[in-house]
Amino acid sequence: MASGFFAILDDIAALMDDVAVTAKVATRKTAGILGDDLAVNAEKATGFLSSRELPVLWSITKGSLINKLIIVPIALLLNVFFPIAIKVILVLGGFYLAYEGVEKIVEYFFHRPKAGHQVIAEVKQDGNDAEKAKIKSAVTTDFILSVEIVIIALGTVLEKSLMLQILTVSIVALLATIGVYGIVALIVRMDDVGHKLIKRSNDKGLFAGMGLLLVKSLPVIIRMLSVVGTIALILVSGGIFVHNIEYLHHLLPNVASIIKEFAIGMAAGLIVVAILTIGKKIRSLFKRDVA
Repeated sequence: MASGFFAILDDIAALMDDVAVTAKVATRKTAGILGDDLAVNAEKATGFLSSRELPVLWSITKGSLINKLIIVPIALLLNVFFPIAIKVILVLGGFYLAYEGVEKIVEYFFHRPKAGHQVIAEVKQDGNDAEKAKIKSAVTTDFILSVEIVIIALGTVLEKSLMLQILTVSIVALLATIGVYGIVALIVRMDDVGHKLIKRSNDKGLFAGMGLLLVKSLPVIIRMLSVVGTIALILVSGGIFVHNIEYLHHLLPNVASIIKEFAIGMAAGLIVVAILTIGKKIRSLFKRDVA
């Protein structure tokens, strides 16, 4: 009886050792996408009133956890019964990420000054509606990036047992959410920490200097994250296309992968933006004719 119990403990210990090894490998493989995930979500979690930053971030974090709860079991089931569907989902998600990134670039370069009544309408829409819209956008983007993270993690343990696959992918998914949004929380609260340091030091000495540096650094970091997040969206989308479409994978083998992925992501985003823009114009013309 006792020997059977200790044998079970040995099996559990061996399984945990295997999980630690596979989770370490999977985390290393997903490090790049986690960095992109951080840049994208940090940019999306900023721009709110100070009192709303953490509640908004918590809402996005809960959405991210729900995303993982949906994605992990579906990815495991699809891998067993219908593996081709994983590639289809990834490619569709790649188009969405490419669109999000390219749309920001197009908006930046071709943004037209808004009339007074449009500005007033936007101000009225700010608040709960704008906050909910940004949370929804962040959770949707997180869903696509989470699919990529889960698939990459799953790819490192395809030859392992089902239990090891489940534990490894679940651990990587959980660490991705906690790690990414924990760092984002630190970034968005930098200015508050800086103000407290300045106040407690009576605006004198080393701590006051550190506080002032934190306060002044936050706007710069947010602007940098906005740029990095946009580039990350395009690179991630390009990476999805290159790794999941055979023709693109072998296209231009002598070109650096980062350049090729960015170019393909940009091209995909421009195609989606063009299709949606034309669709909107046709829709507006159709509405005008009907009216």
